[in-house]
Amino acid sequence: MSADEGLDAEPHIGTLNEGSLHAALKEHYAQPGDDFEVPLDGFVIDIMRDRSGPAELLIEIQTSSFASMGSKLDRVLESHRVLLVHPIAVITVLERDGKRRKSPKRGSLLSIFDELVSMPTLLDHPNLTLDVVLVNATKRQEHDAKVRRGRGGWRTVDRRLDDIVETRRFGGVDDLASLLPAKLPAQFTTKDLADAMACRRDVAQQIAYCFRAAAIFDQIDRTRAGIIYRRTD
Repeated sequence: MSADEGLDAEPHIGTLNEGSLHAALKEHYAQPGDDFEVPLDGFVIDIMRDRSGPAELLIEIQTSSFASMGSKLDRVLESHRVLLVHPIAVITVLERDGKRRKSPKRGSLLSIFDELVSMPTLLDHPNLTLDVVLVNATKRQEHDAKVRRGRGGWRTVDRRLDDIVETRRFGGVDDLASLLPAKLPAQFTTKDLADAMACRRDVAQQIAYCFRAAAIFDQIDRTRAGIIYRRTD
């Protein structure tokens, strides 16, 4: 279903104070009959589908850090199924003073571990499903004299969805483990993991941290080369 079809069927999708990227993803996920900005247990739910019905589903669009929504997830997951949607920008275009240039920073599926380190057992919960949405986006920035020099004096005021590249759904830690390479040494360090996954070592360290917390990796030793891991049986 297209975003336009969802909007035609339900013209009252609110936006609160959300940014353009959040609003666009909410339109993309919207279906006829959905309710929007629904108060629940002291929180506001982006989309509620089949409200109070047998197939009830809460859809949360999270464009910022997972750490900021820990208490919300703890509360609603007790008795509701939740689909958590998180976009990762593969290509970002910076828009400053009407000029556009491509950012050198690129995201990938592995960027999700940058968020999961704040709650590494998140996908252990049977009521939670995670959609990682790879997107191309435009980041609109304005010059701000108060912004510290290290950020060049530019402040991001909005992010806009240009297009969706791919969506990957993870229903649990086993799905997440599918990102691991088929061949890993029986015992390995994060350097070995980084080499096998063609990623930076700090990313491999995030992956190892999350998978150890999720009981996918065991730590078996510590040497000068680093922590030695193995996959659990």
